[in-house]
Amino acid sequence: MNALPPDRPAGLDDVSLSRRQLLRYSSLAAAAVGGSGLLAACGGGGGESGPQQKGGVLVHGATGGSAKDTLDPHRPVQNADIARASNLYEPLLFWDSDYRIAPAVAESVTPESDAKTWTIKLRQGVTFHNGKDVTPEDVLFTIRRVANPKAPTSAGGTLSQILDFDQTKKVDDTTIKVVLKQPYAILDYLLAEYTLGVIPEDFDLKNPVGTGAFKYKSFAPGKNSVFTRYDGYWGDQAFVDELHIQDFADPSAQVNALLAGQVQTIDNLPYNLIDSVKSQGSKVLVSNTGAWVPFTMRVDVKPFSDNRVRQAMRLIVDRQQMIDQALSGYGSLGNDLYAPFDPAYAKDLPQRQQDIDQAKSLLKSAGQDGLTVQLFTGDDIGSVAPATASLFVEQAKKAGVTVKKIVKTPFYGDDYLSYPFAQDFWNTRNYIPQAAVCAVKGATYNETHFDNSKFAGLLQSASAETDETKRNTLLQDAQKIEYDEGGFIIWGFRRQVDGYSSKVQGLKPSRYLPLGSYKFQNVSLTG
Repeated sequence: MNALPPDRPAGLDDVSLSRRQLLRYSSLAAAAVGGSGLLAACGGGGGESGPQQKGGVLVHGATGGSAKDTLDPHRPVQNADIARASNLYEPLLFWDSDYRIAPAVAESVTPESDAKTWTIKLRQGVTFHNGKDVTPEDVLFTIRRVANPKAPTSAGGTLSQILDFDQTKKVDDTTIKVVLKQPYAILDYLLAEYTLGVIPEDFDLKNPVGTGAFKYKSFAPGKNSVFTRYDGYWGDQAFVDELHIQDFADPSAQVNALLAGQVQTIDNLPYNLIDSVKSQGSKVLVSNTGAWVPFTMRVDVKPFSDNRVRQAMRLIVDRQQMIDQALSGYGSLGNDLYAPFDPAYAKDLPQRQQDIDQAKSLLKSAGQDGLTVQLFTGDDIGSVAPATASLFVEQAKKAGVTVKKIVKTPFYGDDYLSYPFAQDFWNTRNYIPQAAVCAVKGATYNETHFDNSKFAGLLQSASAETDETKRNTLLQDAQKIEYDEGGFIIWGFRRQVDGYSSKVQGLKPSRYLPLGSYKFQNVSLTG
């Protein structure tokens, strides 16, 4: 990964397919999507020990979790939530391991030429865990739930603004027509998010029902959850009889549980423990991703409301040191912009580097000589966050800035989104859906409280633009605004590193989410 030039993040192959190409599904792809046929080999994986066998209990050790854990498919926050949602539920489409759109509960999602009307064709034979067929009414219920204007979810923020609720209707027993108030050329991106799992009209969070390869058995927030194989699954059935997802607030305890055989998989293996885990008989899964662990500065509170301070903080960071030490080299340079796999990624903007003299000058002009700030972090963000927080404390001293690290347990508590200066984690997304949830007014997770009308206008125009070249130009203009005025310090993109037992087979790397996008249906156990 480090051999790549800094303006091209690792794993950024030529993925600039048009939306129409992405939706031109072949019958082969449709048949393979339920199993491992679409999994791409972009790193080491499991499955070296012969044919996979059914049976056994797979215990996954998930990073983070707390009493605020949820089984709500539309409101996952941390890794344990995401792992549960990815196995209980499925969206209409999904991002495959190469981060390309493929069919899931829907066999196709196609737009009319104006991008205001879209037709969803449901896959036949898909049932919920209670045996009920998925119907257009269920899909309409799901879409309206996530897009509820009074309480939109992370998947529904944009939908709540553009969906024409009255005109979006069932056409027949397998077809839904989605009508929008304005053109939105990438609706398929939204419908593929793991946060848009399809649920039935009578959904009950106390006894959740989805269409995933595993069905609900029990749930203890902050502790563990148990799921059993769903034998009525429309795709390739899971190999293991049960899936347990266990929370770990402490990364050391998480790794020790893997080495002791108490869990068989863990996400977000600390980079400094890779060699140790290998030497003790466990294995490591490495994936090229667009994942990022930013520092977040609220642009609406002092001192970060002054853009000179924000730019100074960006110039304080030694990005390569972050990669070399916090990621043990498993990363590539970031330039305060997200979505490196998006064909519109603004790779031509000048790469920011540490410039202590310029940082000092900006702070002095802002009247912030000798600045002292608190940096909020937490173990449940993942091992990268505390490590990079400690590095930033030392790097800031060179510019005369005192950074006091505050560890919050849990980080994702009531204060989340109110911290003036903090950290967070994000997985791979393309630019528009990522900005929609983190960088516009009203976004579900707008950590920086960014609110720029010109930026929002460019996003809206790009979303409506069906010409990909024109859309990319608009998005590069939007990225320039974030580059110049935004509240993120995006120092790098990390390679996803997960750990697993030598008894595990079937894991393949994914650009999207940890552990092969948490597709535990593909995992089997030996011995």
